[in-house]
Amino acid sequence: MPHTPRITRRDLLRAAALAPVAGALAACATPAAKPTASSAAPAATSAANPFGVAADKPLEVWIFDGGFGQDYAKNIHQPLFKAKYPGVEIKHNSTKEITKVLQPRFAGGNPPDVIDNSGANAMDFGALAQDGQLQDLTPLLDAPSWDDPATKIRDIIDPAVVELGTYDGKFSVLGYVNYIFGIWYSQKVFRDNGWEVPKTWDEFLTLNDTIKKSGKMASFTYAGKHPQYLYEPLLTMAAKIGGNEVLVNLDNLEDGAWTAEPMKAAAAAWAEIGAKYLMEGTAGLDHVQTQTAQNKYKVAMLPSGSWLENEQKSTTPDDFEYGMFPLPDVTGSDKLPYGTLHTTPGENFIVPSKGANPQAGMEYLRAMLSKKAAGDFSELVKTVSVVKGAGEGRQLSPGAASASKAVTDAGANTVTYRWQTWYAQLKDEAMAATGQLMSGGLTPDKYLERLQKKADEIKNDSSIKKFKR
Repeated sequence: MPHTPRITRRDLLRAAALAPVAGALAACATPAAKPTASSAAPAATSAANPFGVAADKPLEVWIFDGGFGQDYAKNIHQPLFKAKYPGVEIKHNSTKEITKVLQPRFAGGNPPDVIDNSGANAMDFGALAQDGQLQDLTPLLDAPSWDDPATKIRDIIDPAVVELGTYDGKFSVLGYVNYIFGIWYSQKVFRDNGWEVPKTWDEFLTLNDTIKKSGKMASFTYAGKHPQYLYEPLLTMAAKIGGNEVLVNLDNLEDGAWTAEPMKAAAAAWAEIGAKYLMEGTAGLDHVQTQTAQNKYKVAMLPSGSWLENEQKSTTPDDFEYGMFPLPDVTGSDKLPYGTLHTTPGENFIVPSKGANPQAGMEYLRAMLSKKAAGDFSELVKTVSVVKGAGEGRQLSPGAASASKAVTDAGANTVTYRWQTWYAQLKDEAMAATGQLMSGGLTPDKYLERLQKKADEIKNDSSIKKFKR
């Protein structure tokens, strides 16, 4: 990805007004004026209908058609909603280009009612929050669960969902999936070749050497066209070395956060992988191409999240047996122990505040958070939802079982970061710079200096809403 020019908030607003079709921008361009209250006429509320869903008002749903596809919405969530509200017409839509397709709808003041705002081309949550475009979902947290009227929604979901979905003091983004990040591999390939999961960085380098010298396959790759797949393990490594405060400082735009010593050590480590062990052609490949190469036994390891197994179901050999391992210990004196994971609620759903039917939008989310809906989802797409106990009694696939065990083993040693959803320009810069780091176009020091410069620009730009952990 080329260097991203600096685009101010005013530039985005003007772009929306003059050319709404310019949806390729990474941030959500919306009118500067505060949105008016929805004109939807709710029905009477009750314990069974806590938001006052009108019996015959249409509901427009947009799903990101990515790693989890869209069948879960059509075959699990929407039939469950329709069973309770048969008179509500659900207008189902899907796209891989959320920003491009839906940004003009926000600019025009007529967004849909529910959006799975996910993927590489998701809209900028920070910009949406700044413009008052997100419905306050706090009433959803306090509503009775779909399964048990005596239990509130907030009591059946991972608490991190609320923390990470809160913008400007309001809970407005519902992460539905527990994304679990790590290094993915074929358990069959490792078993057949006698390769052991590494627990230290030296062991990881030795494993890469062994695989490379075997001539059987390349040792490592990542989605070269989407370098966020690589800055994820880089940042997790930095947190292991220096503690969670490394990531908190990045989120809070602290002076020198990007050039801190743990960041330097992590950038240097991954630059070495880029220089010595990458599968040939990695820089020009996207996530599906690199993952398919792994399924074809052309490469041994790659970084990804727990959506991987479902995303690759059409190309994965029956006996491939996905597995995932956490980042190895790096220095011998890391502040966080072996097994530390980056986990975060993802597959983020929003209800636009200016949609025609926000009442049904919130009720749709309530249905999604039922134990049956979440359990069926987990089984269908081979992953773990944020609903507590939804996977109980379900048959987990090898990859999902491996990732779930890693989370259990990690316990409280999990980390996350939020700057990439708060500041779209910084994410664009990190993607471009990380690609150059891995291809040798930037030294580790120059890489981090570039990102610190961009973070400082955002910090000093009064037109950009700031968030804090």
